[in-house]
Amino acid sequence: MAAAKAEETAEPASNPYVNLKQPALLLPKEISSDSLTPSQKAVRDSDKHFQYGKFYIQEGKIDEARKEFDQAIDTLLDVPESTPDRSVAEKKSEELIRLIHRYDIESLGSGESPESPVFVQSNLPEILDRTFPIDPRLKDRTLAQVAAASSELPLTVNDAVLSYINYFTSERGRRVMIYGWKHAGRYKSMISRILDEEGVPQELISLAQAESGFVPRAVSRVAAAGMWQFMRSRGTEYGLNSSALHDDRLDPEKATRAAAKHLRDLYSQLGDWYLAMAAYNCGPFCVERAVQRTGFADFWELRSRSVLPRETMNYVPAILAMAIISKNPEAYGITPETPEPAMEYDTVQTTCVTSLSLIADAADLPVAEIRDLNPSLLRNLAPGNYEVRVPKTKGSVVLAALESVPESKRDSWRLHRVAEGETLTAIARRYSTAAGSIIAANARLDSSFFDAPESGEMLLIPASVQVQPVKRAVSSKARGTARRGYTATATRIRPAAAKRVAVVSKTHKPISR
Repeated sequence: MAAAKAEETAEPASNPYVNLKQPALLLPKEISSDSLTPSQKAVRDSDKHFQYGKFYIQEGKIDEARKEFDQAIDTLLDVPESTPDRSVAEKKSEELIRLIHRYDIESLGSGESPESPVFVQSNLPEILDRTFPIDPRLKDRTLAQVAAASSELPLTVNDAVLSYINYFTSERGRRVMIYGWKHAGRYKSMISRILDEEGVPQELISLAQAESGFVPRAVSRVAAAGMWQFMRSRGTEYGLNSSALHDDRLDPEKATRAAAKHLRDLYSQLGDWYLAMAAYNCGPFCVERAVQRTGFADFWELRSRSVLPRETMNYVPAILAMAIISKNPEAYGITPETPEPAMEYDTVQTTCVTSLSLIADAADLPVAEIRDLNPSLLRNLAPGNYEVRVPKTKGSVVLAALESVPESKRDSWRLHRVAEGETLTAIARRYSTAAGSIIAANARLDSSFFDAPESGEMLLIPASVQVQPVKRAVSSKARGTARRGYTATATRIRPAAAKRVAVVSKTHKPISR
C-alpha cells in the first residue's frame, strides 16, 4: 500500500510537462484591513465566502455551498447605509447574485443545453393569421406620435398598422413588447451600430424583435435559426457557416451583420424598404412575381390585391406597429422594464479545439457565463481558430491559462484553484486523474507543496474527461434577496415562459432567411 502511494506521488524520471508554461493565476496578495474602507473590506470578505462556496460545489457539498453563498451576500448587505462608498458593496452584491444564479442553474441542470439550440414556440404565426379591431382613438394619437418622431424608415399609419398597434398595446401584446425590449438591452447598441454601418434604417431592429424576441438560440419549426431567423442555405450565402461544434446563425453579431447585408441587398433589388421587409419574410422571388403580375412595385397595392402570402401581407404592418410603439411606448400606456445590461467582452483566439470548462476555469466563472457569451457554440467545445468571447477584463488571464496547456490537451484538461484544507488526493479524485499526473503537470511547484496544498493556488489538472456539474440546487440567497431589495438580473426564461412571450417567425412557404 505504501509502495503504491509512493509510486503514485513520485515525480516521473522523464517529465512530459516540464517545459510547459505555467499559469500566472495566483490570488493577489491580501491588502491590510487597516487600509480598506468598510465597503472594500466587505467586498474582500464576500469574495472569500463566494470562493469557498464554489469549492464546496466542486466537492458536492451543496448545503455548505449555500451557506457560503448566503454569507457572501449578507456580508455586502450589512454595510451601513451611511457608508460613503456603499455603492461599491451594492455593485458587488448585484454581480455575485448573478453569478450565484448561474451556478444554481448549472447545478440544477435547468439551464439551456449546450448541445442544441432552443426551440421557441412562436405566437407570430397566430398573430399574422388574424385580424384585430381598430381603436378609433389610436389613429390621431399615432399620427401625432409619428409626426413628432424622427425616423429613417417611412412610417405609414393606416388601418392595417393601427390594428397591430391595437394588439401590441393589449395585455397580451404588451408582454411581447416588454419582453423584447428588456432582452434587447444586451444587443441594442451592437445592432444599431451594424445597421448604421450597412445603411439600413434603425427601425428595422424591430424585425429581430418580431423574429426571435432577441433570443440568439431560437429555432423555428421550419429550422430557421438565430436572432434573425436565417435558413441554413441563406445564411451560408452571407458567411454564416456551421460545423458539428458551431452555427454562426446563432451568433448575435455575425447574424446581425448578415441580416443587415441581406436587407440592404433586398432594398437594392426591389427599390423599397417595405418590399424588402416583405421579401425578408417570403423571399425576393415571391415579391418579384407579385410585382410582375400586377405592375405595381408598391407593398400596399400588392397587399390590397392579395397577391402576397397572407402572413407576408400582415408581416410588414406588424413590424411597422412595433417600430411606431417603440418610439414612445409610454404614449401607448406601456412602461418598459429595465433592459438587460449590454454585453461587454474580450475575445480569445483558439488555436485548437478547446473546452469551455477550461476557459471558464481560467476566468474563474461558471461555464454558463462563457456559453451565454458564445451562443453559436453547440457543444462544450470551441473549434480551433475561433474567437471565443470571455467577460470583459478576463481576456489576458484566459489567454495565459490556455498557453499553459498543451494544444492536444485543451479539449479535456482543467484548472483548479485549491480550497483551504484540500488535499492532493481529493483533487485527483474530483477530476478522475492520478495524483502523480497533477504533480508532473505542475512542475513549477516543489513536490513538498502537495503534502499540504496552499489555499488559492491554481493547478493544472490533466483530466481526461469532462466533469459534469452536480445536479442539485446550490443557492437560496439569489432567489431570496428580492425581499431585501435585490434581484437577480440574469434570470433565464424557462420554455413555458418563452412560449408565452418570445416571437419567432414561421411560414408555410419557402422563406428568404
